[in-house]
Amino acid sequence: MRFIEGFLTIFSGIRLLTTKGIRRFALVPILINIVIFSTAIYVASKQFDQLMERLLSSISWLPGWLASGIEWVLWPLFAIMILIAIYYSFTLLANLIAAPFNALLAQKIEQHLRDDAKFEEEGAILPLVARTVGSEVKKYAHMFKWLIALLILTVIPGLNIIAPFAWVIYGAWMLAIEYADYTMGNHGMFFKEELRVLRKNRMAALGLGSGSMLMTMIPVVNLIAMPASVAAGTVLWVKRLSNNQ
Repeated sequence: MRFIEGFLTIFSGIRLLTTKGIRRFALVPILINIVIFSTAIYVASKQFDQLMERLLSSISWLPGWLASGIEWVLWPLFAIMILIAIYYSFTLLANLIAAPFNALLAQKIEQHLRDDAKFEEEGAILPLVARTVGSEVKKYAHMFKWLIALLILTVIPGLNIIAPFAWVIYGAWMLAIEYADYTMGNHGMFFKEELRVLRKNRMAALGLGSGSMLMTMIPVVNLIAMPASVAAGTVLWVKRLSNNQ
């Protein structure tokens, strides 16, 4: 039930982006997303073409039918590998650049949802930039630690059968951390304290992360995934996390 509650916040987040008084604060994160992911698609297509050329040249000595068969098998594998690598690297970059704007968006949404919202350093741009960028670095360090553990799990025979499920849970959890952080950070919470709150509300957080992950997989819709997820994280904070710390 709590998972569904967290998952449904993504739809509340999408609706909030169209609300008068909030739309303009969502504009910059959306523009950053469009620029970053347009660049990502361009880079991915270039890298894919170069890798495929190298691959085909390396197997040119094989009989034509065998080389064609290998190309047919490896093409989707290479495509998926490059898309994942480009997606994660450019997602991190987009979130890092947009961090101060996402924090401001979360602040305005919470003010819209409840009039008595009080924030640390409200209206102070430079402290907001310093805190949000610093928070992003801490989040990435946490993500990298678990990423290494997952990579090790993926290459261990026997255990790697659960790797696909572990990767999905990892993605949902990290997105929950990413997008719930902005509103909690606005209240002066440090990363360790945020993790404690999210762990206490684990299923709701995983629902939020899963909804965000689903949005990122849908072409065009994924262009608004970042601000919609920030809004969803704020909704979850107001409805559950702030009352269950």
